[in-house]
Amino acid sequence: MPDEVVLQTFTLGKRYGRRWAVSDLDLTVRRGEVFGFLGPNGAGKSTTIRMILSLITPSTGRVELFGKPLRGNRKEVLGRVGGLVERPDFYLYLSARRNLEIIAALCGGVSRQHLYETLEIVGLADRAEDAVKTFSHGMKQRLGIAQALLGPPEFIVLDEPTSGLDPQGIKEVRELVARLSSDHHMTIFLSSHLLHEIEQTATSMAIISGGKMVVQGRVRDLLSEREVTVRFDARPSERAREVLAGLPFASGIKLEAGTVEVCLPADRIADVNRLLVQLGLEVRAVVPKRSLEEYFLTITEGASEVSPAAKRSQGN
Repeated sequence: MPDEVVLQTFTLGKRYGRRWAVSDLDLTVRRGEVFGFLGPNGAGKSTTIRMILSLITPSTGRVELFGKPLRGNRKEVLGRVGGLVERPDFYLYLSARRNLEIIAALCGGVSRQHLYETLEIVGLADRAEDAVKTFSHGMKQRLGIAQALLGPPEFIVLDEPTSGLDPQGIKEVRELVARLSSDHHMTIFLSSHLLHEIEQTATSMAIISGGKMVVQGRVRDLLSEREVTVRFDARPSERAREVLAGLPFASGIKLEAGTVEVCLPADRIADVNRLLVQLGLEVRAVVPKRSLEEYFLTITEGASEVSPAAKRSQGN
């Protein structure tokens, strides 16, 4: 059921003394989504994840998993969830296989076949008998994800899984998340500060700031709902600038190095390109500059300007 809600929080909050780390947080994650969870450092992401995984108790609100309250159904619902919070710890002198066997035994055990299948999923089957102390940081992260996959879970929560990785390690984790979603049909809750990775991986996202929800919805819809800075490589460039200057919905027009940069509503880019061609200009390239990083900075720096409708958007 693609519209099934896997995770939902209701006015979730956590207070430490007088400080609210998280306040009035309503999240909705549906089956099959790769859900990006974003926010500046100290925004409350890790605190939220700890409440979702029942590692800490909320001060207010509640968590529901698979349509059931976490409180009173903890063993049942968490048995369908895997999680990786911060850096995984292993017995470094033991093999990857033996580490997973020990962890699996604490959860009732799994078959050796399933254990090796899990190592295969994360790309470590050929290193199963090697001591973890010989692993790179990226390999340890993937082994940590393998640990979270023991079960196997329907819903997996990953808290900063690419933290501290080099570009190759980040690429490996990104590809692994994509495979878990497409090949193994898992719903994934992915917290990260690497906005480019979320943009490439997530289908939906939420951004929090100061412990409060700023916006939530489908990545594609959120990135297209606001104005976009577009660079037109059109010749003659001065004529292109004049045409764009005459459009009532265009702003911020600049002519630089033979290209024209303009701010447009995202849904008008194709129309403008068509107009330039119809007027006889040679359009060599159209490059939108809207990115998740730009959107993130805009939305967190101007959180008070976000409308209530946008805050509650579910991408419908």
